Amino acid sequence: MSETKREKLGEETLSTITGGTGAAVVESLKDIAPDLADWIISFSYGDVMSRPGLDKRSRQFSTIAALTAMGTAAPQLKVHIHGALNVGCTPSEIIEVILQMSVYAGFPAAINGLNIAREVFRERGVTVGT
Repeated sequence: MSETKREKLGEETLSTITGGTGAAVVESLKDIAPDLADWIISFSYGDVMSRPGLDKRSRQFSTIAALTAMGTAAPQLKVHIHGALNVGCTPSEIIEVILQMSVYAGFPAAINGLNIAREVFRERGVTVGT
């Protein structure tokens, strides 16, 4: 695939998932690390996130799990929780993915992830049924 097509597909996929917040992140990197901004668009979203092997919901679940487990990527986790909601994941599904990370990444990682989810849900006016 040509670089132009990868970039276009990456921009479309990023927009579908993040609804514009991801584009702002990428734009904020262009003055200090334009190559990283390009890699995010062309590689992360053009090559990987747009692959046909998983649907967008599954990709967001796996991304939320990884970012929660890392425990060092709160801003990115927030973006991807928004993204999960944008592609049809439910709040209860997002919570379940984060809860599962307590087994593999520990309770602190899960607690931090849940606090970020709570923040996103509040921002969007989403109520969580228990």
